[in-house]
Amino acid sequence: MLLVVFAALHTFGFRQVDPQWGIESLISSMQSIHFDTMGSDRTYWDFFVGFGLFFTIFLLFTAVLAWQLGGLSHPTLAVMRGTGWALVICFAAVTILAFRYAFVVPTVFSSVILVCLTAAAWLAERT
Repeated sequence: MLLVVFAALHTFGFRQVDPQWGIESLISSMQSIHFDTMGSDRTYWDFFVGFGLFFTIFLLFTAVLAWQLGGLSHPTLAVMRGTGWALVICFAAVTILAFRYAFVVPTVFSSVILVCLTAAAWLAERT
């Protein structure tokens, strides 16, 4: 559930601009200056939105994967333990990136999700 909430908050929040930041001219430039990249007319805003939505899709996929792993029987989960630990490693990287490049809310969400995924992978090893 945390992953779905994170995806929703990210999707609705990453394109928001607070006037107090004083970056209206930057955002305007990102949205209005077009360039050709590999035959496609794009702006930096297009890239920003596109990569933000890529991350939303990643979060939703991760939610489905975690949900599916959580519903596996113990023998099947034992065979899939590498997938669980890969998910932990992936979210550890997300947490590091959030700490380095984002702000407190995504860092806290990433950290809590990382703890939950790590606990689930560790507990799956114990059964």
